[in-house]
Formats: sequence, C-alpha cells, structure tokens
Amino acid sequence: MPKIVLTGGLGYIGSHIAVALLNKNYEVIIIDNLSNSKKFIIENIQKITGILPQFYEVDMCEKAQLAYFFAQNQNIDAVIHLAAFKYVNESVLKPHLYYYNNLTSMLNLLEMIKNYQIKNLVFSSSCTVYGSPEKLPVTEATPIIKTPSVYGKTKQMCENFIEDICKIEPSLQVSILRYFNPMGAHESGWIGELPLGEPQTLMPYITQTAIGIRKILRVFGNDYQTPDGTCQRDFFHIDDLVAAHILMLERLLNQKNETQIEIFNFGAGKATSILQVIQSFEKVSQQKLNFEFAPRRIGDVEKVYADCSKANKILAWSSEKNIDDLTLSAWKWELYLKNSK
Repeated sequence: MPKIVLTGGLGYIGSHIAVALLNKNYEVIIIDNLSNSKKFIIENIQKITGILPQFYEVDMCEKAQLAYFFAQNQNIDAVIHLAAFKYVNESVLKPHLYYYNNLTSMLNLLEMIKNYQIKNLVFSSSCTVYGSPEKLPVTEATPIIKTPSVYGKTKQMCENFIEDICKIEPSLQVSILRYFNPMGAHESGWIGELPLGEPQTLMPYITQTAIGIRKILRVFGNDYQTPDGTCQRDFFHIDDLVAAHILMLERLLNQKNETQIEIFNFGAGKATSILQVIQSFEKVSQQKLNFEFAPRRIGDVEKVYADCSKANKILAWSSEKNIDDLTLSAWKWELYLKNSK
C-alpha cells in the first residue's frame, strides 16, 4: 500500500486521519514535535487499529531534522501536511511565533518534497483564508481578502507558496482543504481534541468546564448581528473531515484530480451559534454549564459558513453527523481522559 507521511499526526486532526489510514492498510509515518500533542496518543491509535504507526519526533522548522527524516524515509507516495500552530486569538497576540512556525515549516517541507521528488501533497488550509466575507455562504470562488487573524494570513501565504512552487514543479499534484470548524472525537472515545494548557477552542473548553477543570466558560461576545447575539460558525464532526482528507488523498493517488492544484471547502454547510453548541452539549451530557458572556475577542469574525456543493458534486462528500453527535463524542473523550488518570 502507499506510504503516507502525516505531519502533526499526533494532534487532534492528525490522530484521527492516522486511524483512518491505518484502517485502510496504508503505511503511515507520523512526524510531530509534540508541541500541542501527547505521545500516549500513539498507543491509543494502536488500541483502535491494532497497528502501531511509525513515529518520529521532528521539528519541521529545523531543516536539518526534516532533511534527516526524509533521507531515512524515501519512496514516499504522499504527504498530508497538518502541522501548524492553529489558534486564531493566540495568533493575533503572538504573530511572530505564528509566522515563524507556520511559514518556516511549510517552506522546509516544500523543499524536501522537491529534493525527494514526492508527487502528492494534501494541505490542510482553513476557512480563515476568506477573512470576514461580504457574502455567505462561502464558496471556493469567494475572494481571498485581508483577514484579521494572523493564523489566517499564514494559511493564505502557505497557499501562495504552494501555487508558486507548482509553477516550477509541474509533477507536484496538490489538494487543498479549506475546512471550517471540526469538533468532536472518535467513536471509541480514545482520541480527541487535547489542548495543552488552557483551551483556545470552544469544545474542549466546554467539556473541561463541565468536568470541573475550568471554573467557567466565557462566551466572547453576545452583541453580534446574529439571532442569539453570539458568533456563528460552521461546526462539523471530525469524522466528516477525516473522510474528506481520505477522499482528497485517494483522488491524487489515483490521478483523478482535474487540475494540478484542487481546492475544496468542507463543512456542515450551515451556521451554528456558540449558544446552540452549548445547548446541544447540555442536552446530550445532562450537565449544566457554568458560562458567562465576555467582550468580543480580537480576530473573531461574526459569521461564516460554507457552500460545499463542489465537494458534494465532485467528491460525493457531505457532512453526515449532526451537532449532537459532535458534542456527545467530545464529552465521551473528556470522560475517558478523566478516568484514565
């Protein structure tokens, strides 16, 4: 079976993709610097799949480390690049950190791809590249405008890097996923979103508040021009995002892509508010959340959701799980973490 390198493979999205690839008998090689992940996730991947994936602790910003890894692991069929710092608010407060990490790692990887003649790249981009779009829902043709988040700017720049490299490397085939807001956890309850330190995203803050790790959940802004005043996002289940990555990967491997660079949106295709997520969680978990409203957060957009008709039509992909599936699986993962201590 094809040999796939998965960068950031012990992180939230990466660990779920690793499980899916192993279940389909791909040879999976994970690289991760453990900056926002834990090594025990490898064991949990093995518990789910019965296979222990290869793992290398590599800092992709250190070119020598990355070069050594690729020298030791050749004949790679594809790279799925997920490794990046990813928190919108943190990126605004620490722009130097985000520019250095996200851009340096991307440039180093593209150099390795060239040097070792790797033909296929799946890049996890983000809906943040669209900034605060004037028209909703967002399609792949929506203009890329200036975004308030540094994280979004790094994703825009990485897409530009890829576009320019492809002009001089016609053999490189690339799939770019602009996905919206994945949440939830694997049905086993053994892998899920695991932020180190205080969570920067909604779902782990909800579950950590419910289980008593956090005293209170702060909802940033209740004066937006939305039905309940809170931000609206396109929340969809991590399993649906994993399925999208597999489809995009296999489209490249089977040479079904129609252009050298293909870009697809992935999301539920509808807007869900922060309060609606909280209400869903309280319903499925039977836990009453302690939350309060706080001022708006720098870098947040009011409302964004996807038009996924391109993926629906070309890939036969759609988001299958609902918000209750998402919140219940996340709670199951939080309970596992508590009981495993």
